[in-house]
Amino acid sequence: MILVRNVFHTKIGQTAAVVALWKEALAVAQQVEGGPANARLLTDLAGGSFYTVVLEHTFESLAHLEQGMKTVMSNKQWRAVYEKIIPLLEGGHREMFNVVS
Repeated sequence: MILVRNVFHTKIGQTAAVVALWKEALAVAQQVEGGPANARLLTDLAGGSFYTVVLEHTFESLAHLEQGMKTVMSNKQWRAVYEKIIPLLEGGHREMFNVVS
């Protein structure tokens, strides 16, 4: 199993708006065939960078991750929501882990 964390650093004061938009984007993604069946949204509590939102998913394999990303990211509704998220971000990165236990 593969764990993927997309870590986003929001502009100051935009975390709540980014979380609301990600909830909307996830609702769309879950309606798309091949979209993520599970996802978690996390926000920073202490330490590290302030104004951080993490979108976490698990996938059966890298192949499932690749197919899911292609399917969801090509969906017009999902893209429309994502386009609203982009201007609220300072940056981010992706972390990928092999779940061993």
